[in-house]
Amino acid sequence: MKKVMIGLLLISTTVAYGQKQKKEDIAAIKAMCGCYDIRFNFAETFAPDKDYEFHENYTSGALEYVFPISEDKDKIVLQHLLVIGDTMIIKHWRQDWLYENTDFYVFDKENTWKYVSKTPAEVKGQWTQKVYQVDDSPRYEGSATWVHVDGKDYWESKADAPLPRREFSKRKDYNVMTRVNRQEITDYGWVHEQDNDKIIRSEDGDILLAQEKGWNTYTKTDDSKCDVAKAWWDTNQAYWADVRLVWDELFAQNKTLAINMKVDDKIMFQRLFALEKEMIAAQPYDSGVAQSKIKEAIQKHLKSDQMLTSLK
Repeated sequence: MKKVMIGLLLISTTVAYGQKQKKEDIAAIKAMCGCYDIRFNFAETFAPDKDYEFHENYTSGALEYVFPISEDKDKIVLQHLLVIGDTMIIKHWRQDWLYENTDFYVFDKENTWKYVSKTPAEVKGQWTQKVYQVDDSPRYEGSATWVHVDGKDYWESKADAPLPRREFSKRKDYNVMTRVNRQEITDYGWVHEQDNDKIIRSEDGDILLAQEKGWNTYTKTDDSKCDVAKAWWDTNQAYWADVRLVWDELFAQNKTLAINMKVDDKIMFQRLFALEKEMIAAQPYDSGVAQSKIKEAIQKHLKSDQMLTSLK
């Protein structure tokens, strides 16, 4: 009887600890929301080839609004909007946080993501961060446990990804970035620290071209600076909800996803951004018409036949 009571006590203690941990995780994820002055800093640090010519450091800055667009007990979706000047808004990247997620789209190369299923044991207590492009197409996904220790709150994972936007149109000497992402909550906001390997991937394997360090800081600023972003989202959110629904139809198939980013001289995000203006201008907004046109636009860029047939 004593052993049974001890066992029940241990189970109860473990459950209570898990619930406390999850609450702390959710608080850390939501702490990334707000209006931020951001600084992007990247520097190449190492190359195995002594003749490699290091590229110049990259620095940039912007005003960005980060906010939740949906939330339940196991999923939090954060949208990023860039604020340019006082009036221009650019839909930026999106990060979905899923608790104990087992379904992954792992980047391979050449705009191809392979579906991978993990066991519940492999992701127990972990949060997956799924990062999406400006058009809500996939980018990269990583899974890890949030750490809350010694006054620090951070999450760190490793994931393969396409070339970053700052390089994909300028460089052809590598085709995969293996990213170690660390997101840590700070007293001023949060920091996105990166240790990246620039990889040449082929059928023969991976070759390391160079490594770089990334240090992106999100410093909270006057929330009113992002009022224009809030107003823009109020007008445009219905369209982007429909875009996510169409992508979700593809992801739900759990099959390899391959994309032609440029078709008929148009990049996919250009096609979807143009459609956004068309659908928002045609008031009242018609979700059924929008989804049909969104499907047609995305279909033009899919290389996987099985994906196309599912969207009839």
